[in-house]
Amino acid sequence: QVQLVESGGGLVQPGGSLSLSCAASGRIVRIVDMDWYRQTPGKQRELVASISRGGITNYSDSVKGRFTISRDNAKNTVYLQMNNLKSEDTAVYYCRAQVVTALPAMVDAWGQGTQVTVSS
Repeated sequence: QVQLVESGGGLVQPGGSLSLSCAASGRIVRIVDMDWYRQTPGKQRELVASISRGGITNYSDSVKGRFTISRDNAKNTVYLQMNNLKSEDTAVYYCRAQVVTALPAMVDAWGQGTQVTVSS
């Protein structure tokens, strides 16, 4: 069993910054990829940013240059630094981890989601 716990969401004004974190726990041998997704009502969940175990990152075009994903492998934690936030960034943000467990098995684990609201 693997659990992901997110923190750091909230309300921020346009142009402001927020930092999200997501910590994984449980029977973890190794975490491969870690991602941040977001979802707004009535829309599909979209990939925002991803990072490999080795630190290779990818971003959606809508956040490139404004968001930074990073991870601490020793802490099984992924971060998302969000700068110059826009109203269209308002969404529930979810972290996802591709986890090798002690069974062994490969599982996709998801966090519970954290709300980010960008509004004046």
